[in-house]
Amino acid sequence: MNIIWTINNLERQASDGLVTVVHWGATASDGDFNASIVNTLQVERGDSFTAFESLTEQDVLGWVQAAVGKDVVEAALTAQIEAQKNPVKLSGLPW
Repeated sequence: MNIIWTINNLERQASDGLVTVVHWGATASDGDFNASIVNTLQVERGDSFTAFESLTEQDVLGWVQAAVGKDVVEAALTAQIEAQKNPVKLSGLPW
């Protein structure tokens, strides 16, 4: 299974560049099966501050994964894929 994390957008204060909201996503794929989670993370000023221009995607991914729980999100994606592979409910008509 392949899981890719992305940062889709950052909202920041105009006055000092402080990032206040991170728009993030995680997508899993396993053959023909796909699952995704898209969400936002509210960010508050911490003990350290990195200027907006100096941030990297890896920096911000670290914030997100620590806050939401990397293992929790990846387990949820894995569960979505497994549910697609082995459905417990089906729908449709017999004709």
